[in-house]
Amino acid sequence: MAVGSKFTRYFLVMTGLVIWPAVVSAQLRGDWAPHRGDVPSNRALSSLTGVTPDLTCSAPPCVLPNVEVSADQTNSPLMVTNPVNSVDLVASAWAFVCAGTVAVTSVDAGSQWVPNCLNNLAEDGDPAIAYGRKSLYAAGATQPPPAYVQVSRDDGKSWSRQIEVTPPILNDGITNVPWVAVDNSDGTFKNAAYISVTQFDALIVESEISVSHSTDEGQTWTTTTVDAVQYKPAVDQFSRMVVGKDGTVYVAWQRCTMTSKAINCAGTKATMLLSKSTDGGNTWSEPGVIATVRLTPETCDGCENPFFGNLPNTNEGMANMPVLAIDNGTGKYAGNLYAAVYDWTGKQMRAEVVTSTDGGNTWGQPVAVAPAEETHDQFFPTIAVSPTGVLGVGWLDRRNDPLNISYQPFAAVSTNGGVSFGTNYVLASNLSDPYLDGAGGIYMGDYVGATWSGSNFVVTWPDTRNLEYMQDYVGGVRIK
Repeated sequence: MAVGSKFTRYFLVMTGLVIWPAVVSAQLRGDWAPHRGDVPSNRALSSLTGVTPDLTCSAPPCVLPNVEVSADQTNSPLMVTNPVNSVDLVASAWAFVCAGTVAVTSVDAGSQWVPNCLNNLAEDGDPAIAYGRKSLYAAGATQPPPAYVQVSRDDGKSWSRQIEVTPPILNDGITNVPWVAVDNSDGTFKNAAYISVTQFDALIVESEISVSHSTDEGQTWTTTTVDAVQYKPAVDQFSRMVVGKDGTVYVAWQRCTMTSKAINCAGTKATMLLSKSTDGGNTWSEPGVIATVRLTPETCDGCENPFFGNLPNTNEGMANMPVLAIDNGTGKYAGNLYAAVYDWTGKQMRAEVVTSTDGGNTWGQPVAVAPAEETHDQFFPTIAVSPTGVLGVGWLDRRNDPLNISYQPFAAVSTNGGVSFGTNYVLASNLSDPYLDGAGGIYMGDYVGATWSGSNFVVTWPDTRNLEYMQDYVGGVRIK
């Protein structure tokens, strides 16, 4: 959960202070119907045993059926693929029923799912997950801190105890919004695991990005700082990492300056920065600029301070993370590094992807993922690169709601190294309502996730088709 929001916001669920939807989710006309399993009981996890989706189509790419992964009151869903077996998938999300992280596993490319509660891990939101060749890692920060990790050696069937990764390092502060990555190369640091967090002091005056690394399957961790401490009004937040096939670790994050009238970063310009380590996380390069974007303004009336702005037309606090992906294949665009962000144009949130062809030293101009004529908001962009070098991007999009409130998941792909993106595919036929977040209409999480499973680009998102609190669904497009 992002700093700038109350860490106790989930008490709204328990006390019944829920804002009912302003726009009821509606089924839109489409040329396919989503696959649905049995609707689970309220505040319960589902273990689906539905039929395997029919993935045949006459003109690929085609839209995949939707599958429900976990029941209501979930947010910040992610998904990862086993690097040695592409049909093994693991999804994670913050789940009310777990009071923390739910890790949901599939061994059949996503048609059936089995949940496992990692109780109290990421109890305040924003869990992270990564799949190594030897172990799975689920990471989360707690309040009070520190950041923890749990490790699975059997494809998510069982998990270790919580292992401390990094305590606060800034004046009795907190660790916030972790990210985890694993080195799946055959290089010097193969199988090393990395967890990045934002370090804040107790008064949120100081901030800094740190990265912890482990070479013993997550049992012990060494923490280093990536950049110098930032002092208010400058704020560092929202780190993401990827690891290249040569073992280079890349970490990106957002830096903004609290110059808005509410003494926060809402409506201000933010710089997306990148640093890298070539020695297993012991030292880090001088940060370089990926892109400069503008954050959404503060638009809510009477709600708590949205530190980084609001999702327009709602009271939802909105995060902007530089989501990283790297092409670790052997094709034409091998080595390309990609970052997905949103930019507030003054009229809409626009999802964009920025590309580096030289290991993050320089970056091209941002490329919009949607056509220019689509002027409704696009948010929570997420990206992943297939083993053959196809760049997939997923995001939430409001183009089919005239009121620009409810959203659907969309996806597109680039086959030319991020120079342009093709057809925008809507992944769900129903609209989802952000007010049904289960947190009083003020917090629907900070991101969505995506991965590749063979030729399928798979996206996971919070969905409200059952008119219950947000549920974790997966879908996507088949690329051939």
